[in-house]
Amino acid sequence: RGLEVLRALWLFALLDAGLLLDGGMLYPRESSSREVKELSGLWVFRADRSPSRKQGFDEAWYKQRLEETGPVIDMPVPASYNDITQDPAIRDFIGWVWYERELVVPTHWIRDDTIRVVLRVGSAHYNSIVWVNGVSVTQHEGGHLPFEAEVSDVIRKDPTGSCRITTAVNNTLTLETLPPGNIQYMNDRTRYPDGFFVQSIYFDFFNYAGIHRPVLLYTTPKAYVDDITVVTNFSDNTGLVSYIVSVKGAVTAALKVTLMDKQGHCVASSNGPFGVLKVQDVKLWWPYLTHENPGYLYSMEVRLSAADGRTTYEDVYTLPVGIRTVNVTSTQFLINNKPFYFHGVNKHEDSDIRGKGLDWPLIVKDFNLLKWLGANSFRTSHYPYAEEILQMCDRHGIVVIDESPAVGIKDIRSFGNASLSHHLIVMEELVRRDKNHASVVMWSVANEPASEMPPADYYFKTVIKHTKDLDPTRPVTFISSSNFARDKGVPYVDVICINNYFSWYHDPGHLEVILIQLNTEYENWHGKYKKPIIQSEYGADAVPGVHVDPPVMFTEEYQKIVLQNYHKVFDQKRAQYLIGELIWNFADFMTTQGVTRVVGNKKGIFTRQRQPKAAAFVLKERYWRLANETGRLPLWTKYPCSL
Repeated sequence: RGLEVLRALWLFALLDAGLLLDGGMLYPRESSSREVKELSGLWVFRADRSPSRKQGFDEAWYKQRLEETGPVIDMPVPASYNDITQDPAIRDFIGWVWYERELVVPTHWIRDDTIRVVLRVGSAHYNSIVWVNGVSVTQHEGGHLPFEAEVSDVIRKDPTGSCRITTAVNNTLTLETLPPGNIQYMNDRTRYPDGFFVQSIYFDFFNYAGIHRPVLLYTTPKAYVDDITVVTNFSDNTGLVSYIVSVKGAVTAALKVTLMDKQGHCVASSNGPFGVLKVQDVKLWWPYLTHENPGYLYSMEVRLSAADGRTTYEDVYTLPVGIRTVNVTSTQFLINNKPFYFHGVNKHEDSDIRGKGLDWPLIVKDFNLLKWLGANSFRTSHYPYAEEILQMCDRHGIVVIDESPAVGIKDIRSFGNASLSHHLIVMEELVRRDKNHASVVMWSVANEPASEMPPADYYFKTVIKHTKDLDPTRPVTFISSSNFARDKGVPYVDVICINNYFSWYHDPGHLEVILIQLNTEYENWHGKYKKPIIQSEYGADAVPGVHVDPPVMFTEEYQKIVLQNYHKVFDQKRAQYLIGELIWNFADFMTTQGVTRVVGNKKGIFTRQRQPKAAAFVLKERYWRLANETGRLPLWTKYPCSL
């Protein structure tokens, strides 16, 4: 009972935490009270090629159909725009691009003023401004998280239901964005044409841009469920689901909360905006390969009833809920009080033609490959992934380290107050969106920042504390590549995550140094901080089909031996304080052009087209062996199967 009280108190405290954001960000789901209209498909597109990139604003392109402003082309949504055309200027474009979609809104949405109509963008990279019928409705900074606006009043001004959505998106990165970047103008007219500039970035993946995730119109009643927060626990065979429901549009509302199992049977219920649901004979959420029934999800149905003297409002929202706990000791990571060892991958949202656009065939293929590989986890390197991917992780028991887009903080000017304020907002947006995903077990606030710089101590102390205040139930980390003695962020994290590339970026070609250097690194980190360690990145590039023996760099043989040498140290340290290993990378991915990259980064164990290299079979054998050592597998899971 003490645990129940503590959980409920945390939920109350969450409301008083002084959040920078207002309102929830529940994933749009259809119900008896809600409709969803997806706007995926072909949109009209125009890049603003003017030297200032401001022609669209100067001429107010949003006030008319985009094709009336000049030449336009078709552009699929969701997708990055970069690889869609044959125009290299579009592939490498920096600045404002404009999208437009025309549609007809259902008549009852227009006539019934008890309905709220909301426009939601899953993500657009990086800065976005949205107009509906020429009226500005919202703007957003940040390329990997959703934003939305109520548009009921705007669309009701036109009784025909005609609706023109115009979205301007700008992928320019500055020292104060996440990720940061810098625009450099080249003014030497003996070497560069007039107006020539380059976008400098400090991360090793292509700066894909556009509307990357679905755009939706959805409805709710005027009085509606705005947000839900759940925190789960268990005692013996009783599950505990503490919840709080936020309501908007009504001063008072009646709430009925029902928790149902997979068969639709009610297992617990309660009334009111907060409470604790007790589940007898609970089925816990377990990671893949640790239980014969991984990823078990209950359904929490919230029913709202409210009245304003004129109308009675009914709203229904259903949230998937996995019941599990997460804890960290000085040497272990515990899920449901059992030691959990991460054997997984780092990924990218990246594929041919679509770039970072949400692509269901690719997502399902990747999950089949993860299961074939025996991977139980991945990190969302180096930005939040689509909500749909996390929903798949919930269902299939794939554990997630959820990372913010703070990659490449290398310039001291990126540690200023403006950057810090934005970083805090991004963490709020991330936690607000992903707090109820059972698969998400840890927050990562940054990847490989220059954390040895003097401002980094206050910066990361503030970001990590803010993240823990937002969600005290999950551990927090950031990914380090700095010297253990100089890293200013590690004292504040719960788990140490280390990236290193011995015999690749350090002592290239010398495979014999891996064992001694990796062992030394681990002993130094754990000796100083007494915290568990995850090898969050390691690996080597391999051009598929290139073979040389004795092995040399960029061959499949060299990549295999790098992995095998790392694994020898992993096996020594697993019995002590190493709690995970995540290969870099799951698949080859596109990068900016450069002399060290031949059509992208080739550290994938799969090609960009998801075909295995030799290293994939090394990891498959290892991960299934680890699963049989650390999990509780029935005989029928000895060999991997598809979804």
